[in-house]
Parts: sequence; structure tokens; C-alpha cells
Amino acid sequence: MFSGTAMRVETSQLKKFILDSGLMSEHDLSRAEEDAREKNIPLKQVLLSDGHISEDDLRRMEAYVLGIPFINFKDHKIDFSTLALIPEPIARKHNIIAFKKTDDSLEVAMLDTDDLAAIDFVKKKVGLKILPRLTDQESIKNALLQYQKSLKAEFGDIIQKEASALKVMPESEQGEVASEKELKKLAEDLPVVTIVDTLLKHAIVQNASDIHIEPQERELMIRYRIDGILHDAMVLPKNVASGIIARIKVLSNLKLDEKRLPQDGRFKIDSDGENVAFRVSTLPTAFGEKTVMRLLKESAAGFTLESLGFHGEALERIHEVMKHTTGMILASGPTGSGKTTTLYSILDILNTPKVNISTIEDPIEYQVPRVNQTQVKPEIGLSFSNGLRALVRQDPDIIMVGEIRDGETASLAVNASLTGHLVLSTLHTNSAAGAIPRLLDMGIEPFLLVSTLKVIIAQRLVRKLCKVREKYFLSEAELKTLAKKIDTDKLLTQLKEEKVVEQKTPWEKVPFYKAKKSESCESGYSGRIGIHEVLKVSPAVQGLIMKGATAGEIEDQAKKEGMNTMLEDGIFLAVQGITTIEEVFRVISE
Repeated sequence: MFSGTAMRVETSQLKKFILDSGLMSEHDLSRAEEDAREKNIPLKQVLLSDGHISEDDLRRMEAYVLGIPFINFKDHKIDFSTLALIPEPIARKHNIIAFKKTDDSLEVAMLDTDDLAAIDFVKKKVGLKILPRLTDQESIKNALLQYQKSLKAEFGDIIQKEASALKVMPESEQGEVASEKELKKLAEDLPVVTIVDTLLKHAIVQNASDIHIEPQERELMIRYRIDGILHDAMVLPKNVASGIIARIKVLSNLKLDEKRLPQDGRFKIDSDGENVAFRVSTLPTAFGEKTVMRLLKESAAGFTLESLGFHGEALERIHEVMKHTTGMILASGPTGSGKTTTLYSILDILNTPKVNISTIEDPIEYQVPRVNQTQVKPEIGLSFSNGLRALVRQDPDIIMVGEIRDGETASLAVNASLTGHLVLSTLHTNSAAGAIPRLLDMGIEPFLLVSTLKVIIAQRLVRKLCKVREKYFLSEAELKTLAKKIDTDKLLTQLKEEKVVEQKTPWEKVPFYKAKKSESCESGYSGRIGIHEVLKVSPAVQGLIMKGATAGEIEDQAKKEGMNTMLEDGIFLAVQGITTIEEVFRVISE
């Protein structure tokens, strides 16, 4: 609810302005006043909640009544040197934008000019007199978008400038013969340091999950994975490759002169008060070492199961299984499908002072208070299986194993769940039902699986639509095609039960949406969300496991018991306007 400056506007002033401006009739205003008296709440709160006026209208009124200038820069470009005086995270958190600077003062646009903490922070940072101005949500949104665009341009300019200033190593030195000392000197060269720092910050601003640095025959290609899709970020001269890779190796403590074998490392940086860890992998290729860095934002924890895309029966099944003190919860899916994030979200709910939670991970993706997290280190003999053996002796109630990769780890996880622990882990399979044959292949006896396995979650990540999108309806032919792939009758019933569509709506009137590119959303998509299938290991499923049934037979039984497949869950989200049918089919067919 809107607060702040509004507290200083008298109700009588507000009423006079509303009537003078013709925003409401006297009759409607009197009824709103009566409602405010009955509920014992301020008039403006009633006006906002009933939709008589918008928060932005209210801000304009306050600006007029209080004599504070109202600033609208929806279509106004702010000089980046002025905009950058306030760091983007602070601007976003406090809705405060620097837009006009003089020798001794800085004008800032705000949604709440009573946010003294934000004003004080900016005053200390820039050392100028701060002049607060009121603005609206759309203007703030436009300014925050300008940060992204200006930063992209600025980063590109810096990298190109530094790349052209870089001293070129003789070709003989760029090859295998460059010594560790020479490479270390190159890694400390100022242009190289600037290029790598800028690449990392650019990736964080773009919200990339991975950075690919790929040497080609005559150039160095930089690509970012954003929302699961790889994009070309920039092309650099080939001569910068050895310096950039040497710099990344120095940061992640890898051997500088080892170019023939793959290496793995890790480092952290602080970006505007946020810790970001980079998991580094190098691999020799025909034109030099390819380097891939996975970005792991350590503050990204705190997701809820609902925000990850769980809903309805699937959500209830997970909450039900979390009440158990023993057994196994598995998350399955390909690499980068959000399995670990799902398990962390479950751990977050289970993380109470009454329980001891221990994890063995590779890598530790999020740091969680009160959870004892151990990093796998195969080079010194600390594998998942060895770590799990040690964990069981640490009196845990709940254990999370980052990944079940082999029969030994699978066997230890099953035994841990048999001996009074709740075990969470991940597995690489394409479907929930496919996890069962995979565990049997690893040598787990069917009767042990039946005794321990409680629920299997399979998932993929789909890109989310931006707010600007295009509505459409499926044709008769498209509906027939869809009905061949999913149980449309069951899904329509669920859509009605969860009040996504009206009770009498037929499929022909169910809306879907297409991505629409706009200035504020270049691809039509922004961010990702999970589509899931949650298989409950019911008595009937247990019977099928004992009989040695196939994954297909197990899935058919789970569907009879109400499980939605990932495809059905994806179509559910598409009807809600969260994603598109095309996006769902893209990730399911991968």
C-alpha cells in the first residue's frame, strides 16, 4: 500500500483536489468517506483499494498539494553519468533515480519522498545537496531499464577499447611455449584485468547463468546463457584470448601453463554488495582453451515452492511428504533444470531449530544458515559416497546429497533413509517415472526402493513471458493436436478448480499468449519458472516396482492417480499467461 509523503497531505486538501480535478463525483467521494469511517482507515486507502484512483494519480495530487515538482521521464533518456551516481541495486530497492545534476545539487525522482534513509545514503555517496521529486511507477521502470541498456553499451565500449590497447604477445609465446611466469605477467596486465572484470559484471547485469569464452580460428567469441538460451555477447580479437584465460585461471587458482588437460576451479566476487560465485571449467579445443563459467548468486536462496511454479495437487504432495521423518525425496531432470533450487526450497521449509540438516554438494550453490554444508573434493578422496558415510555419523535428521551419480552413493542414500533419516537428492533422468529404472540399474533392490522412496519430482525450466504479450485462441485443428498429447478434459477441470478459467468456459474460449518483443523486453521473455511432474510412490506404484514394471507402466499408473505430466503442467502455465505453448514444447522435446 502506498505510504510516505501521503501521510503529510490533509484529507481536506485531498478531497478538494479530487473534486476540482473531476477524478470522482461528490456522491462517490461521500460514499468512500463513509466507508473509511466505518472501517476506521484513511480515506486514501479506501480510494486506492476500491480502484477509484491509482497510486500514480495520488502521487501527482500530493506533488501538487505539497508543492513538490512531479517528474515524468517515461520517454526521457537520462545521462548515464548522472544515472550511475546511484548504484542500480539501491535505485531498484528504494525506487530512487538520479536525473539532474548541478555543481552543488542532485535532483532525484522518488515514489516516496519520505524515504529519508535512501536520501541520506545518496547524499553521503555523492556529497551534494539532494532535491527530492515525486514520480510514478512507469518512470522508475523506464529509468531502471536505462541502467541495463547503458551498462550494456558501456561494457561493450570498455572491452573493445581495452582489447585494442592490449600488448600483443609474439605468436610463439601465445602457444604452448609461454611459461607460467610470462602468463602470470600477462594476467596482471591492466587491460586484461579490466576486460575480465567488465565481462563478469556485464554477465551479472544481464542476469546470465553461464559465460562461454570460445577461441575460434581468427577471433574470440563471448557468449552468455540468459534464461536458458545462449546469446552472442561480443566478438574480440584473437590476441586477447591468452590474457583473458590466464586471468581467469589466476582468479580460480588453476595451473597457468597447463593447456593440454581440462581443469576445474572456482572464485567469488562482490558485485554491488551481492556475493557471486563463478564455477570455472577449461577444456582444450582445436583453437585454444575454451572456458565456461557458471554464475551462482549466493543470495538467491529464499524461493518458495509456489514461486518455483508448484501448484495444486503437486504442491500438496510435496507438503505431505515433508511431514515424514524418513524416506527419500528425489528431484530429476537434466543439468540446469533447477533441481537443486527445488531441494533448497524444501530444505528452507524443513529448516527449523528442532532438526539437524547436513548436505554434501558439488558445488555448494547457495549458503543456508543453520545447515551444515560440505563441498565434495574428489582430488583428496572426499567423494559423495565418502562424504555421505561421514554425514551419517554426524547425527543428522535430514540429509541432502547433491547428486546420486553411482551405485555406491545410491546404496548409501537408501540405507540412510532406512535408518531414520529424511534424504533429499537429485538424479539425471528425463521423467519422474524414469528415476525408478535408473536406481534399479544402479543395483538398488526393488524391496529397498519400495521401503524408502516417497516422491519423485521431475522438472524443466521454461522462459516466462513479459507483461507485454499477445492473446490468442487455439483453432479446432490445434486443439485436436493438443488432445493427442495431453488429457485435455482433466486439464480443463483442473483449470476450473484452481479458478484460472470460469466454470463454463470451453477449450475454444481458453486464452493462450504469444511472446511480443518490446523496447522494455527485447526477446518477449524475462526470467524462468519450473514445469513439474510429481510422482507419489503409492501402494499401486510400489506393486509395479516389485513386478519390475517399465517406466511407461509406472507413469500410466501415476497419471491414473492424478499426476500431471510436465507437458500438462506447462500447458497449465501457458493458459495463465506465464509462458507460451511453443516454449513448453521446446523444453520438453530437448
